[in-house]
Amino acid sequence: MTAAAIYLAPPQPGDLAELLRFEFDNRAYFESMINARPADFYSEEGVAASIETARREAAQDVGHQYLVRAADGAILGRLNFMRVRRAHFHSAEVGYRFAQDACGRGVATEAVRQALALAFGPLDLKRLEAIARPENVGSCKVLERNGFVAFGRSQRSMELGGAWYDRIYYERHATEAVGLSSL
Repeated sequence: MTAAAIYLAPPQPGDLAELLRFEFDNRAYFESMINARPADFYSEEGVAASIETARREAAQDVGHQYLVRAADGAILGRLNFMRVRRAHFHSAEVGYRFAQDACGRGVATEAVRQALALAFGPLDLKRLEAIARPENVGSCKVLERNGFVAFGRSQRSMELGGAWYDRIYYERHATEAVGLSSL
């Protein structure tokens, strides 16, 4: 599979079983880097509620969630625009998580590239922010390859498994988007 052979699609109720399996299969990997989801998330009811929340937030234009899928439809990851702020800011935060076996193959870089086209195109956002831990070199590279620029660092600002970690803050503006000259 090449990284370009992926696409983004909003989660739908019919994705429930596959999305639950994706989350279960990658739970330990995800929780090694980010805080755990509540235990009740890992059930049909929990994933169904998260899909419904995603659909409601998209309809209200306060968040937009996408499943990152391979050409054959398999879920490789998730990518979200959170905390969409329209008036005066036209911005959102972008976050993502990818299956461990999808990492290191360019999938995340391509997914973020496609997400930028959505954000600065149909969603009409003007600025995106993202946060990564410095130890997560892969995530930092994904952001930098997609034109995000670090603008700050907080020290000991995230606790995970009893240890405190720094975070790097990134931003990307629509005016920097390649091929979107109308902005």
